[in-house]
Amino acid sequence: QVQLVESGGGLVQAGGSLRLSCAASGTIVGIGTMGWYRQAPGSQRDLVASLSRSGLTKYGDSVKGRFTISRDNAKNTLYLQMNGLKLEDTAVYYCNAQNAYRNYWGQGTQVTVSS
Repeated sequence: QVQLVESGGGLVQAGGSLRLSCAASGTIVGIGTMGWYRQAPGSQRDLVASLSRSGLTKYGDSVKGRFTISRDNAKNTLYLQMNGLKLEDTAVYYCNAQNAYRNYWGQGTQVTVSS
């Protein structure tokens, strides 16, 4: 089992920045790609950014150039630096980790961008 705990969400004004963290614990050996997804009310859960063990990154089109995903393997922590936040970035952000058998999800952290 893998446990994922997100932190760093909150209320921020448009144009501001936040950094999300996702601490992984448990059976983390074998974890490959990790990523961030988000879900706004009434919408599906969409990929924000992902990072493979080899360092390959993938970003959703709406966040390219504004968000940066990174990973500290020594601390078993995944980060998402969010700059230039927009109203439409408001959502619950979920951390995801994959191994050969299944996906794991965190409980989510709310990000609210105000005008």
